[in-house]
Amino acid sequence: MDWTIDELLCVCLARQIQDGESVALGLATPLPAAAAVLAQRTHAPNLFFASAIGQTICQGGPALGLTTAEGQWLDSALNSYGFVQAAADYLPRVRPKEFFRPGQVDPQGNFNNLAFGTDHRHPRLRMPGVGGIPDVSVMMDQVQLYVPRHSRVTFVEQLDWRTGLGHVPERRRGTGPRWLVSDLGQFDFAGGRMRLRTLHPGVSFERLQRKTGFTVEMADDVTETEPPSELELHALRELADPFGLRRLELLGGPERRKVLREIIDAEQRGKSN
Repeated sequence: MDWTIDELLCVCLARQIQDGESVALGLATPLPAAAAVLAQRTHAPNLFFASAIGQTICQGGPALGLTTAEGQWLDSALNSYGFVQAAADYLPRVRPKEFFRPGQVDPQGNFNNLAFGTDHRHPRLRMPGVGGIPDVSVMMDQVQLYVPRHSRVTFVEQLDWRTGLGHVPERRRGTGPRWLVSDLGQFDFAGGRMRLRTLHPGVSFERLQRKTGFTVEMADDVTETEPPSELELHALRELADPFGLRRLELLGGPERRKVLREIIDAEQRGKSN
């Protein structure tokens, strides 16, 4: 295998992006950011980016960087919005495709990015926060989810908090998530419930089920995920994310700090990994 799981995740996300679409990018989401730039460098040259970094609208986003990100996105901007203006005015009109990483997700695609634990005064763990997710998930119809580390902690039957709206009867606008990619497989939400569509190479259904906190439904035509092509790997490694920021979402603790330092040092030297 000449690719890594972070590269497979990026490629899977990039393949969900169509030419001419608008893609909204968050502040700390290097996997979908790398995927969006990869799509623009390969099969979606007319892609528009709504980036929270610099709060800009761009066509032809820059390669990912850590210490230079804000300046690069501002230099590429066609226009710039404040965060409130973007969430209240731009996103509802354009309805871009947006990738969210849930802390918890249930079978209907409702998700939680607030906290683990139901006591809001003393949660077991507070997550980064919801940003504009409660506002945009109720009306968007191009929500995509991704989970870099598939586990029963994330895939749960019952959420502690619901901060992102899935496939529920009370929905009046938009739809729930359309697609979910994890490090074990890919899923759609046919019929309003998460359903396995592909298993990544080397992953068994038994392993996936053990790591999921509810019964996994399967499509009739489950296949193996198509590995990254040479063209996709070249574009990702050399053009979209040469410093490997995508790796950060699969790491934690000392290992993450080590890779952060490596990326900063490489950027300062002007060399890519």
